[in-house]
Amino acid sequence: MPDAIESIFSPGGVLSSKLGDHFEPRAQQRDMAMAVAKAFRERSHLLVEAGTGVGKSFAYLIPAIKRCIEHNEIVVIATNTIALQEQLITKDIPLLAGLLDPDLPGDDDPSAEPRPRLRPVLVKGRGNYVSVRRLKLASERQVKLLGDPAARRSLHVIEDWAYETKDGTLSTLPPLERPGVWDKVQSDSGNCMGRRCPTYDKCFYQSARRTMEQANLLVCNHALYFSDLALRSQDVGFLPQYHHVVLDEAHNVEDVSSEHFGISLAEGRVMHLLTTLYHPRTGRGYLPQLQLLSKDSAPVERAIRLVSDASDATRAFFESLIAESLKDAPTSERFSSGPRTTRLRRAAFVPNILSPAMRDLSLRLKALKESATGDADRFELNAYAIRAQLVADECDALVDQAMPGSAYWIEVGGNDDEGARYQKITLACAPIEVAPILKERLFSREHSVVLTSATLSTARGEGAFEHAMKRLGCDGAATLQLGSPFDYARQAKLIVDRSLPSPKAHGHTDALARSVLHHVLETDGGAFVLFTSFATLNALARRLRDQLSQRGITLLAQGLDGSRQAILERFRGEPRAVLFGAASFWQGVDVRGDALRNVIITKLPFEPPDRPLTQARVELIESRGGDAFREDSLPRAVIRFKQGFGRLIRSASDTGRVVVLDPRIATSGYGRSFLAALPKDVPVVEFPEPDSYDPPFEPA
Repeated sequence: MPDAIESIFSPGGVLSSKLGDHFEPRAQQRDMAMAVAKAFRERSHLLVEAGTGVGKSFAYLIPAIKRCIEHNEIVVIATNTIALQEQLITKDIPLLAGLLDPDLPGDDDPSAEPRPRLRPVLVKGRGNYVSVRRLKLASERQVKLLGDPAARRSLHVIEDWAYETKDGTLSTLPPLERPGVWDKVQSDSGNCMGRRCPTYDKCFYQSARRTMEQANLLVCNHALYFSDLALRSQDVGFLPQYHHVVLDEAHNVEDVSSEHFGISLAEGRVMHLLTTLYHPRTGRGYLPQLQLLSKDSAPVERAIRLVSDASDATRAFFESLIAESLKDAPTSERFSSGPRTTRLRRAAFVPNILSPAMRDLSLRLKALKESATGDADRFELNAYAIRAQLVADECDALVDQAMPGSAYWIEVGGNDDEGARYQKITLACAPIEVAPILKERLFSREHSVVLTSATLSTARGEGAFEHAMKRLGCDGAATLQLGSPFDYARQAKLIVDRSLPSPKAHGHTDALARSVLHHVLETDGGAFVLFTSFATLNALARRLRDQLSQRGITLLAQGLDGSRQAILERFRGEPRAVLFGAASFWQGVDVRGDALRNVIITKLPFEPPDRPLTQARVELIESRGGDAFREDSLPRAVIRFKQGFGRLIRSASDTGRVVVLDPRIATSGYGRSFLAALPKDVPVVEFPEPDSYDPPFEPA
C-alpha cells in the first residue's frame, strides 16, 4: 500500500501519465498522502498542516478512494466551506475516480465476485430539500397561509423552480423576496410521513438518503458532521457508520463543534415560528386555514390565543435579556446601537416566562392534531408542536444553566459577519472546552480521524501542534508539518510598520488611517485590509472612502457595500479596488493573480478579552495554575495571523506584500511568535523611522 501510494505521485506515475503538463510532482503532497494512507490502514489519528499549494485534496482523496474500492470501506470527508465541497464533488473526485477506478476485468462475468466501486455523494442536511407534499399543501392554502403578496410571489418562485430542479436543494433555488417562505415547504423530520406520503416516490430527500446509504465516499460540511456527532449521543445519527473521516479546513473544528454541542435561542427564530402559526397583523398563518373534523372553531381559536400569549411572553422575555445585558454596562454602551455581548455567571438571571407559554402552546397543538381532518395537517401540527417544545426545553436549559462546563451569554446587536445593521437578541451557551467531548465522541471510536489545514500549528518544529492537540482532545495523534512548495523568498515580503502608536494609545485611529492610505497607494490598490473589529473598519471606511475615490480606487467595505460574496466578486473584477474585511475575510478567501497584491493587517488578531468564551477559558486555565496568555490567547492569535497572511499567495505566480500595522509584532517579546510561524524564508522589512512619510490625509 505505501509503495502504491508513493508511485501514484511519482514522475511517470498515474497522475503524471494521465494529467501530463497539468501535474507537477510535489514531495509534500506525496508525503501527506502516505501519512494519510498509514492512518487509514492503522485506524489511527493524524494532524497534517500542509501549506498553500501542497494540494491537500488529492493527498487525502487518493488514499480515501483506494480504501473505498480496494477494502469496501466508507470514508467521510467534511469541509467548512461550500466552495471546497463543490470542488471535491464536481472536479477532484470525478477526475481521480477516472484514474483510480477504471473498468475492472470480470465485471461482465456473472460468476465473477462483484468488486466494490467508488460511489461518491454530496450529503446535505434535510432542511436543504424541498418537500413536494408540503409545497403542494402551501400552494393550495396560500391565500390564508401567506400574509402578503411578496410571500406569495416567493412561493411561486419555489413552485416554478420545483418543476425544473434535479436535486430539489437550496443550492439552485433563485433568491426569494421572503426567504422565510422556505420554512413552509422544506423537508422536516417532524412532519415527514415516510412511506405513507403520497409523494414518497418523488421525494428529493428520500431519494438523496437512499443514494447516501449506498455511497462509500461521503462529502459534507462541518455543520452537518458535528450535528450528526451530537445526535449520536442520543442514538439518532444521520450519517451511516463509517471507517474513516477526514476533516479539511480543520482550524474551524473547535468553533463548529462548540456551536453544535451548545445551545442558541434567538428571538427571531421564536417569533418566526409564532407568526408562521398566526400573524396578528394579517390574520393569516397556518392555524387560520386549519381544517378540523369538527365544525367547532373554538379549539383553533384557543390555539391562536396561546400563540398571542406566547408572542407576548417572547417579547417580554427577550426585553428582559436586553435589560440584563445593560445592567452593568458602562454608560457609553447603554446608548450604543452596536453589537454587545454579556456573559451570564448565575442561573435564573431573569424570570423564565417563555418556557411555560411555549409548553402550553405545544400541548394545544398536539391536541389539535387529534381532530385534524387529514394526515397532512396531523403531521404539520406534530412538527409545530415539536418545535414549540424544543424552544421551551432550550430556554429551560439556558436559564437554569443546566449544561455544566459551559459559558452562557446574551448577544444583542447585528450579525458580526455583515456588520451591526439590525438588532438581534440571542441567548446562548457553549462548552468552555470541547476537547473532552471530542475525545469521547470523535477520537475514542473505531474509525480513523485525519485533520488537515494550512493553519494548525503555532510554530515550526517540535511542539508545533501542542495547542491544536490540547484544544481538540487528540493527544497522542500523529502529526505532520509540511511547508508550501511556493517560493516565499521571491513571491512575498512582510513589512512591519513601526511608525504607529500602540493600538490602545490616543490618536491611534488617525495614525492607522494615515498608514492604511499610504500602503494602499504604494500598490495602487489591489489590497485586502483586515480588521479585528467592525467599529474600526467602519471608522476607517468613513475616513478614507472619498480620498480613495478621488484617486480612482474603489473601496468595498464588509457590512456596508453588499454581501460578503458580492463585494468579493467586485474586488476580483476591479484591479485597483480595496476591500476592508473583518471576521470571515481572514480565512477561506481565494483571490489569485494581480487582483490581490497587498494584504494589510491592522492589528494582531487577539480575541476580544470580554468575549464570554474567551473569559471562561482564561479563568479555567488560571484556576489550574496555567498561563492563559501563553497557553491559549497567543496561540489562537498566531493561527489567525497565519490565516490572514495566507490570503496573499495562492498560486506559484502570485507576488505581493503583507503589511502589519501593529508595532507590537516588533516591540513585544511575544511578537517573535508571530514571525516564527510564517513560512520559511519570508523576507521581513521594518519601517524604523516613524516620520519617514507623510501621505496626504484629511481627518474626518
